[in-house]
Amino acid sequence: MVAIVNCPTCGKKVEWTEANKYRPFCSDRCKQIDLGAWAEEKYVIPSAEPPVDPEDDDSAGRR
Repeated sequence: MVAIVNCPTCGKKVEWTEANKYRPFCSDRCKQIDLGAWAEEKYVIPSAEPPVDPEDDDSAGRR
């Protein structure tokens, strides 16, 4: 039985098989759109702790 998934970009139904070289995407276009979104930082993975901003540190610059 072949698994059917939705293309993450356009939502089109896609067969999850080795014959589909773009899986989980339906096409190279959808794959490139997704890659571009990552490159433009439209997607983010949240961190467990917010990053420390050295400018917010009261002792920064004092010696």
